[in-house]
Amino acid sequence: MDSLSLLELNALVRRSLEQCLPDEYWIQAELSDVRSNTTGHCYLEFVQKDPRSNSLVAKARGMVWNNIYRLLKPYFEEATGQLFVSGIKVLVKVTVQFHELYGYSLTVLDIDPTYTLGDMARRRREILLQLEEEGVLTLNKELAMPLLPQRIAVISSATAAGYGDFCHQLKHNARGFFFYTELFPALMQGNQVEESVLEALDHINARINDFDVVVIIRGGGATSDLSGFDTYLLAAACAQFPLPIITGIGHERDDTVLDSVAHTRVKTPTAAAELLIHQVSEVAEYLEELSIRVQQGAYALLEQEHRRIITIQTRIPALVHRKLSDARYSLLTVRKDLAQVIFALLSRHRHRLELLQQRVTDASPDKLLKRGYSITLKDGKAVTDASSLRSGEELITRLSKGEIRSIVE
Repeated sequence: MDSLSLLELNALVRRSLEQCLPDEYWIQAELSDVRSNTTGHCYLEFVQKDPRSNSLVAKARGMVWNNIYRLLKPYFEEATGQLFVSGIKVLVKVTVQFHELYGYSLTVLDIDPTYTLGDMARRRREILLQLEEEGVLTLNKELAMPLLPQRIAVISSATAAGYGDFCHQLKHNARGFFFYTELFPALMQGNQVEESVLEALDHINARINDFDVVVIIRGGGATSDLSGFDTYLLAAACAQFPLPIITGIGHERDDTVLDSVAHTRVKTPTAAAELLIHQVSEVAEYLEELSIRVQQGAYALLEQEHRRIITIQTRIPALVHRKLSDARYSLLTVRKDLAQVIFALLSRHRHRLELLQQRVTDASPDKLLKRGYSITLKDGKAVTDASSLRSGEELITRLSKGEIRSIVE
């Protein structure tokens, strides 16, 4: 029985593959285990996963030779804003290789960044759609920007040039407004962006009353390292954060998911500083306008009151004369009425006195005597009871004219 050595079999496989698959092929796959060595070659794996179970259904080793890799990598990263790292989906042109010792592999010749951009855009849309379904997508945008956002929590790398530009712009603003900034350091590129920024947000949230706004800036980093800002957890945290978030990540391509959920997105850290300065400047101008309006209003009121006082001053003599005339007329009227009242009162009392006088006159003893009556006196007192008299007592009987003396027997 004829037999083949393993080397012979592998050589047969290699020749067969070269004959069956001699062309170049565009394939869709996900990168895995991407690494490069000192020679400049890039070694990686291509994988395909089941969309429902996420389990591997295909895998192949791949490599990019140095002369291709040093052109392909910057071209891809510049075009997509995404690092050439594990976990991204790519459309690459490959040739099929088989080596007797190393086995089956794919050699990368070219890459189409638009496919990756489409996949990244799809992932961003999926994240945004999930946030919208959860009802949190626009929560941060709906927060009111403070009138004077002067206490600023900054999330950035302490060594980032953009952070220095941001602080310099605030400190040297043309109108001399004061801004307080506090840095919450975070890694703004690499695989730890999400974890680092979330930790910074937690620290700020613990001191929420100390700040007016949060600014996330990144200026100075490579535009090819923005995938860390396209994660669901970071987007959900920022969308629900209780302070307005301003992003100045510094890139020209489509917004990241973080940009989409933030209150305000600007391109650069300097633009973020200008936004804050403009906000404070608008409020300052409004306050100055109010001050001018208050001043003008006060002057107008004083002028109005001055004219009113002058008008009143000119009317005082006529008013006094009229008041005196009215008072004089009132006094005359009162005097006339008082005289009439007094006259009527005196008349009533005179009539009463006349009646009393008549009654007194009618009751006078002299008048009674003139009518024929007499009065008997004993010791100067009238005698009204004859039984009270005794014999020998002297009585005087007074008549209208004269008197009679008598002795009781």
